[in-house]
Amino acid sequence: MARLVMKFGGTSVADIDRIRNVAQHVKREVDAGHEVAVVVSAMSGKTNELVAWCRAAAPLHDAREYDAVVASGEQVTAGLLAITLEGIGINARSWQGWQLPITTSNAHGSARIEDINGAELIKRFKERKEVAVVSGFQGVHKESGRITTLGRGGSDTSAVAIAAAIKADRCDIYTDVDGVYTTDPRVVPKAQRMDKIAFEEMLELASLGAKVLQVRSVELGMVHKVPIFVRSSFDKPEDIDPHGTPPGTLICDEEDIVEQQVVTGIAFSKDEAQISVRHVPDKPGVAAAIFGPLAEASINVDMIVQNVSADGATTDLTFTVPAADYQRSVDVLGKAKTAIGFDHLDGSQEVAKVSVIGIGMRSHAGVAAEAFKALAARGVNIRAITTSEIKFSVLIDAAYTELAVRTLHSLYGLDK
Repeated sequence: MARLVMKFGGTSVADIDRIRNVAQHVKREVDAGHEVAVVVSAMSGKTNELVAWCRAAAPLHDAREYDAVVASGEQVTAGLLAITLEGIGINARSWQGWQLPITTSNAHGSARIEDINGAELIKRFKERKEVAVVSGFQGVHKESGRITTLGRGGSDTSAVAIAAAIKADRCDIYTDVDGVYTTDPRVVPKAQRMDKIAFEEMLELASLGAKVLQVRSVELGMVHKVPIFVRSSFDKPEDIDPHGTPPGTLICDEEDIVEQQVVTGIAFSKDEAQISVRHVPDKPGVAAAIFGPLAEASINVDMIVQNVSADGATTDLTFTVPAADYQRSVDVLGKAKTAIGFDHLDGSQEVAKVSVIGIGMRSHAGVAAEAFKALAARGVNIRAITTSEIKFSVLIDAAYTELAVRTLHSLYGLDK
């Protein structure tokens, strides 16, 4: 017997028929003797609808009331699933975030989980054999008593945090794909589903463009050592052996992976913009003068390249920001022009970041050099490069994204 958390995303609970399908997945695990907590997202499209209603009511609305509205999507799903489970003979009840409680910070719209009390869920597992159906994406700020939400993809974070709180053996993330692939199969049809991937690698993939899991959910899994299993909710419930290993990808500690490849996956993001600050005085404190105002404006800067000063007086500094923050970044730097002392700004929103990830890079030299040579052979120009212990990223023209991804995927033997 195991204790499981099962999380179902919006497409998995998009209508009543799919909720019935989810109920059969839950029943399979309960019938196998497992203790089960289920975390659900809002039905597909509902959160967007609720957000649109808030904006229609008032373009500048109270973030606390916004959270009260958008959190209702998950509450509807939790209630419907509990009703469906009761209808097929499974003892279940729905829980909203504040009822456990899941306590969070008061950053409405992007709150962070501070604590979860799993004692009542564990008690009910033992005494009532009761399935807990928990509304994901939400919590409560203890001091104010106000409902909070965790940001888009927050149900993944809720699920892993609850798994840690109730000391679950595993957290199963059911989604519309059957696992984590070496890259996006829509770009590279030969992309392979991985059986296992280390937390660190998944963290890099998630932060660099892969949309399978929210970054914070992977962080929580790594910190609390909660194995996360990504699997498809569209597999027929009756075809799955609850005591076996179904198709999917296990995200786990590095030491749990016996055979580690040099490169695990290729991620890419087209949501990038490049800004070059030209003819900046080459003296101490200039970088702080540039990046300080951007940080104060809550703009995340990623890749940074500073050219060598030819004359000892001025230099150029290039960096990337999220595409959505491009114009705001230009405006912020424009206001600080006198303090920085630059001549002019150049920029481009037609860029993409392609990243190569693999724990095996720690013990293999020349991995990045191979990539640079292969990209050059295909006529792909590299604008900027960043590296870390287990990944490197290149900034290229957006038009070459698919070519670069396919080239690198093939170069490192991920097609096989």
